[in-house]
Amino acid sequence: MELAGKPEKTVTAREAGLVACTRCTRAWPIETEVCGRCGAKLVSRDTHSLQRVWALWLVGLMCYVPANTYPMLRTQQLFSVEESTIIGGAVDLAHYGAYGIATIILVASVVIPLSKFWAIAFLAISVQRHGGIATGKRLLMYEVVEYIGRWSMIDIFVVAILSALVQLQGLASITPGPAAFFFALSVIFTMLSAQAFDPRMIWDAQATDDEASKHV
Repeated sequence: MELAGKPEKTVTAREAGLVACTRCTRAWPIETEVCGRCGAKLVSRDTHSLQRVWALWLVGLMCYVPANTYPMLRTQQLFSVEESTIIGGAVDLAHYGAYGIATIILVASVVIPLSKFWAIAFLAISVQRHGGIATGKRLLMYEVVEYIGRWSMIDIFVVAILSALVQLQGLASITPGPAAFFFALSVIFTMLSAQAFDPRMIWDAQATDDEASKHV
């Protein structure tokens, strides 16, 4: 709708005196402190969101380093024991012709985690440093983080399946290595980091950018 040739101004929930519950999405008057539907605490903006995002992101990154340097699988055959890292195991699989499985492991263990680290950092920096980044890009990145999060634990599932299946009557066995523990921690902390991000800050950043553009 346009008035006198000018587009109607978009009114945010905060400007309208409303606050939405982040758990059940119901809107309440902004002075409401607790959601009457689900009991969650209501805040117009999570002022400490970025602090938790960066803290959890850093811990997840620290856990990701030993996850790729320590052995992920320990294979025991009679009197010999072989250990392999994530990338080393994928290389071995490719060497024996299992290119599909090797690709899945590399994507799940390297591409997805690194993409999630990059996407979360991009979101946090984009709402801290205003200007030059379109809101659509921020929203797209947030959707990417939400989408790839569901595939984060696929590497742990592969290790669990191999450990359960490869037990050849005591002649050979596969057990998870210490990297599996650190990889699981890295996944958990990056998931918590993504959940700590308050997407409403994206719209605050847009409002700040629009206000700054008026004074240019």
